[in-house]
Amino acid sequence: MASLNVNGKTFQADVDPRTPLLWVLRDSIGLTGTKYGCGIAQCGACTVHIDGVATRSCSVPVSSVGGKQITTIEGLAQNGVLTKVQKAWVDNDVPQCGYCQSGMIMAVSALLKSKPKPTDADINAAITNICRCGTYQQVREAIHAAAKA
Repeated sequence: MASLNVNGKTFQADVDPRTPLLWVLRDSIGLTGTKYGCGIAQCGACTVHIDGVATRSCSVPVSSVGGKQITTIEGLAQNGVLTKVQKAWVDNDVPQCGYCQSGMIMAVSALLKSKPKPTDADINAAITNICRCGTYQQVREAIHAAAKA
């Protein structure tokens, strides 16, 4: 039985300890905002925060996150108030199909926490998530807008 702290709540999941965190979040806990993209930690659709660090959950066994604080896209907004990153995403019309966006927002949120005023080089180094729709220019504009907010 895995005990997880997700978005400030404790959850129990009866899963094999080798099960990737992504599938526990989606299938056992029912938090489907975190998406499956590639299964090899390359695309970033599954990005969550583990103890504040942006992490690709498809490659993290649930056994390695016991006692850690996990935040998913569902845990970012507080009391219905969007974060500055989420607001910038809406204001800059970032999503097209939207599939990659939860992972992208999670990665950007972690970046801005560590570097509140990132340069384009910082963004290039930290945000390696893949967007099949190619909204990279809108993503960059939204990151700079959130940094100014």
